[in-house]
Amino acid sequence: MIHYFKNVNNETVEIDKPENGIWVNLVPPFKEEEFFELGEELDIPIEFLRDSLDIDERPRYEIEDNVKFIVIKTPTENNSFNDSDAFYITIPICIILTHNHIVTVNSFDNGAIKKFLNTFQKRHPDKRNLMVLKIFEKVVSNFMDYLKEINQRRNLLEQKLYDANRNEELLQLVRIQKSLVYFVTALRSNELLMMKLERTNFFSLNEEEREVLNDLIVDNSQALEMANIYTNILSSTLDAFASIIANNQNEVLKRLTTLTLILTVPTLIASIYGMNTPIPYKNSPYTFWIPVIISFIILVVVSWKYFDRVRKTKSK
Repeated sequence: MIHYFKNVNNETVEIDKPENGIWVNLVPPFKEEEFFELGEELDIPIEFLRDSLDIDERPRYEIEDNVKFIVIKTPTENNSFNDSDAFYITIPICIILTHNHIVTVNSFDNGAIKKFLNTFQKRHPDKRNLMVLKIFEKVVSNFMDYLKEINQRRNLLEQKLYDANRNEELLQLVRIQKSLVYFVTALRSNELLMMKLERTNFFSLNEEEREVLNDLIVDNSQALEMANIYTNILSSTLDAFASIIANNQNEVLKRLTTLTLILTVPTLIASIYGMNTPIPYKNSPYTFWIPVIISFIILVVVSWKYFDRVRKTKSK
């Protein structure tokens, strides 16, 4: 689906057909014939439009026939129904700058993109460099918002794990860890993209616009640092819970081993007295009950000491 926007009296309004100096926004669903028609009408290489549909397209910039092509990654919620997938992923936003138009292509339609486009509609399509920088600014802001949301979700899951160790919370922490991997990779690629754009002056920015781009590079670096910190914290948390689970497992095995040894005593004595050889007290009526009673007394004493230690541990 193709939308055309034009600046009228300092407001961005949608129009029915393309004109000079407008902003063109493509959102799903796409039709193949629309791409060819738009490419011919605006003199855009068809490869740029096709690459825009690749959800795995990496952040980069390119120029062909005086048409500039920029790809930047932005975060969004993952709509997958697979319980093992990441909560959040990153998707490309593609920007195409022609002589008279600015074209944006979104390969994935969701709430984050709609929110992004709503802020877009307050900008001036004729100020192309400013619009591109505003796109970058919104992308960095979206990363910051999602990182804060990830941190809050991580804290809640950790608290639940402290109260009761369950696999469900651990699996959700792993999904958060996958999300952070996507974020770190995208933020690092976005940072390299912005630094190259600033170094090569790809947009022919003026002094004020260059300062804005430098500020965006700093903000993106801060978001990358936040993502790295959250990743390290989450990794340490998962390692700590793995150690706790291992210790709990060792305690359970220790108790089971002790119980097994205690219960083995009457079995061992019964096996010995089952042999067809002369054994002391073989004909005594108390031969069976004596080891059973001794084992029961030992079991009671060990159990009492164990539960007493557990009670003292909880009271500290």
